[in-house]
Amino acid sequence: MNEGNRALFQVKVREMAMKTRRVARRLVLTSLLALLTPIVLFAPQAYAESYVAGQFGVTLPQSLDQDKVTQDGFGGLDFSDQALKSSAMVGAKLGHYFTRARWLGIETGLSYTTPHVKQGTLTFTGPGGPPQTSGVLPGLSQRMIIWDIATIMFRYPGYRLQPYFGIGPSLFFATLQGPGAPPGQSGVTIGLNAEAGVRYYVTRNWAIFGEGKYNRARMGYISNDSNDDADPFGFRATYSAFMLSLGVSYSF
Repeated sequence: MNEGNRALFQVKVREMAMKTRRVARRLVLTSLLALLTPIVLFAPQAYAESYVAGQFGVTLPQSLDQDKVTQDGFGGLDFSDQALKSSAMVGAKLGHYFTRARWLGIETGLSYTTPHVKQGTLTFTGPGGPPQTSGVLPGLSQRMIIWDIATIMFRYPGYRLQPYFGIGPSLFFATLQGPGAPPGQSGVTIGLNAEAGVRYYVTRNWAIFGEGKYNRARMGYISNDSNDDADPFGFRATYSAFMLSLGVSYSF
């Protein structure tokens, strides 16, 4: 092959290589477009919606603190913090995001958890003498229902992934019961609910989410005085806890 034919052959080889690269690029771009088009067209967008959800997780309570005796005849007596056990939790929600402000919504929900009081000692302090420490007291069974009355919700109205947070009042229903199962103390009070999480839409209607909540309330554990067998000891204490949960929601 002479020099002229060799040069012509090299030019043709380069042209074929360039055409092959162009065809490969077009093929890749076409494949990506075909893959992304249904995702873009059918990905859920944020719009006015209502939703229901269920969730489960764990409650991580802090100790009952700022404890004060409220039983008649023991006014002004304080006692030490009472440690609480971690607990499973379950809950359900109902909420709505508005048409003209897609980032703003309102939500109500119920959760149930059992942060039992751990076995331990109590140290009593107050007027009339030095601090007094009790013997080892058995643990107490505690059941708590928390009604998030009206949580104001804020979200980033994106596509599939939507971070959110909310804050509002909650109503706390709590009961305490000793190991001998006599009627114990109970309390109802209003407190704080704050939550934040991330929701991911698997389809236009169904989504999964992860959430963290903080609850705080000043509980008044009151004895059931109408029952002679009830534990007569009444007290006030501050309850606070973090909840971590996973859930599934349906929008409509």
